[in-house]
Amino acid sequence: MINNVVLVGRLTRDPDLRSTGSGISVASFTLAVDRNYSNKQGQREADFINCVIWRKGAEVFSNYTSKGSLVGIQGRLQTRTYEDKDGKTVYVTEVVVNDFSFLDTRRRNDADQANGGSFAPQAPSAPNTNNFGGMSAPSGNNNAAPAPNNEDPFKDSGSTIEISDNDLPF
Repeated sequence: MINNVVLVGRLTRDPDLRSTGSGISVASFTLAVDRNYSNKQGQREADFINCVIWRKGAEVFSNYTSKGSLVGIQGRLQTRTYEDKDGKTVYVTEVVVNDFSFLDTRRRNDADQANGGSFAPQAPSAPNTNNFGGMSAPSGNNNAAPAPNNEDPFKDSGSTIEISDNDLPF
């Protein structure tokens, strides 16, 4: 039988990390997934899907995501029932996450949080016509490509850089 779910969406709240009585970590969260079409008012609707992740994955997921984080998840759909304190049977459908990917950079997510959850990209600044990012300005024809600056940017540093093998990432 096949039971596979793949979703991309944004967290509606910070993940809720807990531990079971035996010390196993479990995190629950809700993922807002946009639908592929717009409603009559031209707005996209979303589905809000309950998800749960277990063990070390729950800890990592909770430490590196927060409300508004864009994530991709892969897992299986699970239904379960339990009786609440009033004796009513409660039916729960959720995605049990097996794998996930962070689709936002941490810097972008921090900017989202600073802007109250809405990301507003900065408009690009106008290029300085006197200096094109280390390239000399074109002369004469304004449509000509700027000539690259082939000078060594480290020629006047005055000292050598000492790097030990322990500082290398490989």
